[in-house]
Amino acid sequence: MATSFLLWLRWAQRNVLVWLAVVVVWTSTIAALPASAAPAEIEVVATGYTAGVESTGKRPGHPGYGITYSGVKVRRDQVSTIAADPKLFPIGTLLYIPGYGYGVVADTGSAIKGKRIDLYFETIKEVYEQWGKRSVSVQVLRRGNGKLTESWLHSINQAVQVGKPIPQAYLES
Repeated sequence: MATSFLLWLRWAQRNVLVWLAVVVVWTSTIAALPASAAPAEIEVVATGYTAGVESTGKRPGHPGYGITYSGVKVRRDQVSTIAADPKLFPIGTLLYIPGYGYGVVADTGSAIKGKRIDLYFETIKEVYEQWGKRSVSVQVLRRGNGKLTESWLHSINQAVQVGKPIPQAYLES
């Protein structure tokens, strides 16, 4: 009986090692695959926000008024600032949001968790008239690295022309 158990144990150890090797090779192969040419799409609930007290609790004159979590100023531009959960969309992630345009994750929010994003608008009137609350399928054009600078945001806004795609250099940086 003990001999049978020892034989079975040796067999199990060899097979476990084989399966572990298969898993390591498989995951290494998947990680080495080139990124797809098509951007990833994620369904999110998108709402709008402003720099004002109704969205941020801050009023003009407050030192943090209009300043995002990343340190850049909020803006509605060719590439606008948006808020997202950094666990899903790290700071600096570049998205295309149908009906809104390009947005870069620059901010976070206490209610912005998981698959929720907040789109920046200049006024509450614009939030309600132009957006409200919608489910949209966003395209992830570039995954952020947790950082965003005013100079990069200014530069991409200078490079993007109305109705044109983002220049390739900004998708790779």
